[in-house]
Amino acid sequence: MATAYRPYEPGTEPRGHLVPAALKAPFQARVWREFLYLVISLPMAVLTFVYTITMLALGAGLLITFLGVPVLGAALAGCRALGVVERARARALLRLEVAEPEPVLGRKGGRGGKRGPVAWVGALLRSGTSWRHVIYALIHLPWALFSFTFAIAFTSYGWGFATYPLWRWVFPRYVDEPGLQIFGDDHGRAFYLDTPFEIAATCVVGVLVLLLTPWVMRALTSVDRIMVAGLLGPSRLASRVWELESDRGTVVDTAAADLRRIERDLHDGAQARLVALAMDLGLAKEKLDEDPEAAAKMVDEAHGEVKLALQELRDLARGIHPAILTDRGLGPALSALSARCTVPVTVTVELPERPAPAIEGIAYFTVSELLQNISKHSGARTAEVDVWRTDDRVLLQITDDGRGGAGTSAGSGLAGLAERIDAVDGVLVVDSPPGGPTTVTAELPWR
Repeated sequence: MATAYRPYEPGTEPRGHLVPAALKAPFQARVWREFLYLVISLPMAVLTFVYTITMLALGAGLLITFLGVPVLGAALAGCRALGVVERARARALLRLEVAEPEPVLGRKGGRGGKRGPVAWVGALLRSGTSWRHVIYALIHLPWALFSFTFAIAFTSYGWGFATYPLWRWVFPRYVDEPGLQIFGDDHGRAFYLDTPFEIAATCVVGVLVLLLTPWVMRALTSVDRIMVAGLLGPSRLASRVWELESDRGTVVDTAAADLRRIERDLHDGAQARLVALAMDLGLAKEKLDEDPEAAAKMVDEAHGEVKLALQELRDLARGIHPAILTDRGLGPALSALSARCTVPVTVTVELPERPAPAIEGIAYFTVSELLQNISKHSGARTAEVDVWRTDDRVLLQITDDGRGGAGTSAGSGLAGLAERIDAVDGVLVVDSPPGGPTTVTAELPWR
């Protein structure tokens, strides 16, 4: 999905700085970037409009032959190429970040997974994104002409009138007139800006126009921002599909990692212990007739191994999905989880009812992983876990008084946790300044 950088907006400063900021606004780089964008928009709009109309008309006229479809495909491809330029221009001058739209042929190619010129042209003609580029090319010209006129008028009249006292001398010296002529007729009647009062009034009007110019530029480019983001970026459906594909990949990777962890735990733990148990019982069986006391001792040791194997299997099952979570819900499960933490943990759960089982499991394992991090890395003395519901979301907040410095940088455990939470449309926020305390807030959907 597209995200836009929000530049300075006149009028958003604290009151104490409103007047100085308003006086500095006409000189800020933002205003000149927007002015340059509006000035360049007119020739760009003329180019895209002429290209689009010409190619569409040519393609429509050639539809009676086999050349019409390829020409229409070329027209749409050209519009998409011009859209790349427009997005780059908006990114450079308006600080507007618009994501690239979905490709003409997806990862699987055209229909049936085929790729080639025919499939490419067909995909172009079926693509809603391509036709949105055409719409942009058609409606941008009238708006670009309108905004170009206003931008030039406000900028030229504002600076011209504001600096009128500095260049008025050219009229009496070179034009043989006392000043700037406002109107005149054939009877010799004319009005000039030549008296001190009129010169001062002209300068004041110019300054007022200059102070108004940033707001005008902002209003004009706001329309351009809407058109570029709405017509030249990815559609909401495509953005959602990409997001779901990314989330699906995260879920698949997480499930695969969990399966590998379970397999490793079984192989290195319970399975190895059971193999050793079988060997011990075999040896005990052989010694049963020769040395009953040694056999009894070996059986006793095997009994201890069985208990350890059962404990490891219980721990492994609890890691997959604890029975207390299924039977009693999130509150008792988190209380039992906090009891095994090496740091004293206070748990507060305020939920009017149980959320969806999948969300309940994600919330449990999120708290479990965060408490493990607290035990291993934080050096904290106490920790708190708060869970509550707001609207249709479940909020988890885990706080500790440790050394801080935690973050979701790439490669960290919190980064993987953030990806797994994002896969279910959740959010993970970490506030951990050096020296602590650390507060991790997770937001999950209720259903």
